[in-house]
Order: sequence, then C-alpha cells, then structure tokens
Amino acid sequence: MPTESDLSCSGLVRRFDDHPAVDRVSLDVPAGTFFSILGPSGCGKTTLLRLLAGFDKPDAGDIFIRGQRMNDVAPNKRPVNMVFQHLALFPTMTVGDNIGYGLKRRKAPVAERRKRIARVLEQVGLPGLENRNPQELSGGQRQRVALARCLVLEPTLLLLDEPLGALDLKLREQMKIELKHLQKQFGTTFVYITHDQSEAMVMSDQVAVMKSGRFDQVAPPEDLYREPATPFVAGFVGDNNRLAGKVVSVTGELASVRLDDGAVVSGRIASADLAPGARAELYVRPESLAFSGEGLADGFSSMQTRVRTTLFDGANSRVEAETNGQAIFARLPQDGSAPSLATGGNLTLSWDPNLARVFGAPPL
Repeated sequence: MPTESDLSCSGLVRRFDDHPAVDRVSLDVPAGTFFSILGPSGCGKTTLLRLLAGFDKPDAGDIFIRGQRMNDVAPNKRPVNMVFQHLALFPTMTVGDNIGYGLKRRKAPVAERRKRIARVLEQVGLPGLENRNPQELSGGQRQRVALARCLVLEPTLLLLDEPLGALDLKLREQMKIELKHLQKQFGTTFVYITHDQSEAMVMSDQVAVMKSGRFDQVAPPEDLYREPATPFVAGFVGDNNRLAGKVVSVTGELASVRLDDGAVVSGRIASADLAPGARAELYVRPESLAFSGEGLADGFSSMQTRVRTTLFDGANSRVEAETNGQAIFARLPQDGSAPSLATGGNLTLSWDPNLARVFGAPPL
C-alpha cells in the first residue's frame, strides 16, 4: 500500500445477519486531508468508522494506516483517536486532566504533560483554562476540549462521529469553521462522518457519499454539487428538482426529455445509457432556474408552472410552484430583479440546459 496515504482501505465488507452494512468499500485518504463520509441514517457510515477505529473487525478487505495493515491491531494500539457526538468528557476531572488523560496512560512525565496540555490549549483557543471544570464551559468550548484531548496525542488519524450533532444551529455553524481551521492548523488527517450535507460541503477536501453500504461518489465538494455521478448524489447533495420523463432525442452532450406533462426540456447527459425512448430523470437546482419575462435566451429550456407559495428566507425567497401536480422549487433574489409573484399565478421557469443533468431511470 502507498505510504503517502494516511489511510487506505480495500474491499472492506462487514455483514450483520448476512446483510452487508459495509459492502466492498475502498478509499484512499492522503495525509493532511479533511475527508468526510456523508450519507443518510443506516447507510453504514458509523459501521465503517468503527472498522477504522478497531472497535469492529471486517469480514473481508484490508485497512492500512501509513502503509501498516491494521486489521488485527487493537484499538488502543492504532495511531487513531476518536471524537464522539456526546464528547465523553470526564465531569469530575479538570479540563487539563481531561486533555492529559491519554498522556498519563502512556506514562508521559508530569512536566511533559503540562507543557503539551498548555500548548494544545493555546492552539485550540482556550489558554489558561486547564483548571476549569468542563461543566463551567460553553458547548463550543467543551467541543474544543474534546478535540484537544485527541490532538494532544498527535494521532495519524482523527475520527469524528457526528461531533456537532448535539449543538444548536448557531453553534454548529461556528464550529464548522473552527474544525476546518483546527484541521489545517494541526495538519492531522480528519475522517468525519455526518448526515448533514452542509457540514461535509463546508469543511471537507474530499467527500464520500455513502448509500446502502457503498460509496456512490468520492470527490471534492464542488464536483459533487456540480457534477453528481448518480441520481442519489444529485438528490442528496444540495437542493434539486427532479423531473421525470422520456428521452426524445440526444444531441452531443445534451438530451431532450418529454416530461410526464408533455413539456420537452433539455439537460446535460449524466448517464452513459441514455437513448431515445428511455425513461429519464432531469435534475435542475433551484438557483439555476430563471423567472422568464418577455422572451427566452437561445437554447434555454422552459416550463409553465403555477405559483403555490413564496417564503421569505433572508437573501432569497423560496418559491414553490407546480406543474401537473409536481412541486418545483426556485430561488427568488431580493434585489428587485425578479417579477412580483402572486399565489395561483402563472410562472414561466427556464434554465440553461448545461446546468441541468439527465440520468437514466428504471422503467415504470
């Protein structure tokens, strides 16, 4: 296995009652990367993290950390630490004792422990708090103590099991930036699991989107958003409108699709098996939709809809329209450039076909 990667896995399988919770997963995480595993509940991401930590053993496949096979290495012997959602700080210990707990178990000298605890507290922005009790700290401060307790041990990998899940929305937003900053500051490889796409998109260098025990796509956040490889990724990462229909023609990189309401629209081909007559799904994001006025730009697709409701959402308003009973969502800018919309009114929505994606769909 290549030693330039901090983590490499090949063909990992973990079954429970013959059900593959992790199904032939392979990954390669370069050193110093913030790598996120994103997926819905039950997709296998926590099982995968337990395999990496050594809390469970794979039924097949291999795990390498810096080129060393880890399958039979005990959790406490792996160069890995883990941050849990509920932090697991010792309430009867001071902040300093919590952070130094692992160093003490390793029998590090007292003077060295104090020096390293002070240094890591400085690095996580909590200097001088070593004598505080964790209960005296805010949620964000306790989160940083939990990180410091792991980072002080200088692990090769830091595994994070949805550590922001118990925080309120505002604090989660703050901690996203904090985590990204700390990961770059320490240079430690982070492997982070989450069901929250915004966490993965904001913090990560690479994201693996997981479904039913497998990775559907592994890519930088921008590529996942702009070039989804599967309908699942297109629907799971960011908001998207899904329009079902049948392919009527294929021209170069574009496919024209006749929707179930009869409208013919176009998007860029994202599946290799598209051909006239095939069932298809066209995905177009709300921000890609334009509110058409007198005319359409050359080559744009359009559809007639009826406004259901408009919801104010800060910088934008969320417009919910419908066509043939199907909901369509768009974003309405608050700069005065968009038309005035009345509930029940007709609305023409249009888009550049290059901003939409067309995937093959199973037959009805």
